[in-house]
Amino acid sequence: MALKPVIPKGTRDFSPVEMAGRNYIFETIRQVFKLYGYTPIETPAMENLSTLLGKYGEEGDRLIFKILNSGDFLANADRNNFNDSSRLSIDICEKGLRYDLTVPFARYVVQNQHEIVFPFKRYQIQPVWRADKPQKGRYREFYQCDVDVIGSDSLLNEVELIQVIDEVFSLLGMKTVTKVNNRKILSGMAELIDRSDKITDITIAIDKLEKIGFLKVTEELKSKGLGDKEIEKLKPILNLSGTNKEKLSSLREVFKDSEIGLKGVAEMEEIFGYLDELGLNSQTELDLTLARGLNYYTGVIIEVKALDFSIGSVCGGGRYDDLTGVFGLKGVSGVGISFGADRIFDVLHSLTLFPEEILTPSEILFVNFGKKEAIYSLRIMNGLKKNGIACEIYPDPVKMKKQLAYASQKKIKWVAIAGEEEVLNEAVTLKNMLTGTQETIKKDKLVEKMNPGN
Repeated sequence: MALKPVIPKGTRDFSPVEMAGRNYIFETIRQVFKLYGYTPIETPAMENLSTLLGKYGEEGDRLIFKILNSGDFLANADRNNFNDSSRLSIDICEKGLRYDLTVPFARYVVQNQHEIVFPFKRYQIQPVWRADKPQKGRYREFYQCDVDVIGSDSLLNEVELIQVIDEVFSLLGMKTVTKVNNRKILSGMAELIDRSDKITDITIAIDKLEKIGFLKVTEELKSKGLGDKEIEKLKPILNLSGTNKEKLSSLREVFKDSEIGLKGVAEMEEIFGYLDELGLNSQTELDLTLARGLNYYTGVIIEVKALDFSIGSVCGGGRYDDLTGVFGLKGVSGVGISFGADRIFDVLHSLTLFPEEILTPSEILFVNFGKKEAIYSLRIMNGLKKNGIACEIYPDPVKMKKQLAYASQKKIKWVAIAGEEEVLNEAVTLKNMLTGTQETIKKDKLVEKMNPGN
């Protein structure tokens, strides 16, 4: 019986056309990263579990794919843990697939601190894995495109990252809104209701507000020990409306007795001051319900949503003041964002925003009439390639109808016909597959015809 060919749920194959789209996204993002002075690194697909666990909160830890130890993985397992899957997994798994690129980056910085120059500006484009329930826009294997600055407290870094976001999505033709908040403001909320001990529970719950609504968030907060009066006190803050300036002005009054809350407000006022000068205020919104559930954020948090397509965030990140501290390097602040390439692909594909030319591998196909004509065509093709014009020759001298059908199916715009007469006259007949028109030109004029602007 033949084995049924299937892939694991939450993963995907990508066709040549899809890969063209994905590479377009990667190249666009990489181009902007380089423009702002970021340099690339890569880290392994797997990390020690000791590196990963405890950095993402309980929910995040549960989503880490663990890798069984090689050999007899049960040999050193504690038999008392056989009925406790979480403890047993630690016994039999020393490594896991990376959950994101930020924690491995922090590990990299500490491990290589004597070789890198601070502030260290890096970008990283690699896949990550999460043992999540697959659904629209959520995969178990997906690419992240991260950009971070580590070793600087300056809020200019946050401003620059918002510029990077604006530039990337402008180049991709995507309409987006960038939402920002500050963990210090969230800490101020917890302090306001005298529940600073519940800051993690409050932020995890608030982060689900858009997805599940206030009623279910209220139920979750109650299940974590918050009372009705405390929850009611949070409501007016979460529902604040108006311009960014008006929201911050209201928060100044609300947090008049909260030092950390006021610090968060001051940071956001400084950032919006810069954005106003750069003309980016209208695309950036202070959203007090934005929490981002990852435990390591300590300051500004950022999330980007597509405006014309319903999907989760397409970019997100924030400030993490001491992520390297868990690896022994204290007091090093960092800030970064991550572009979700897979979700960006879904948006561009669904809204047909990919440029047509990137989806076609070749600009011109040469018809194959036989060995003599093929040699003639190959020599012309060498000149085209040297001028950056992608071209190919049909590998077999079959009927022209089949070769033209091939060009049509692959959306190749031009077909070059070089038969016996063209070879004799050192020419080529060029057929436009879109209009059906054709003309015969000298072979040394072909580059000019294909690149009229050069």
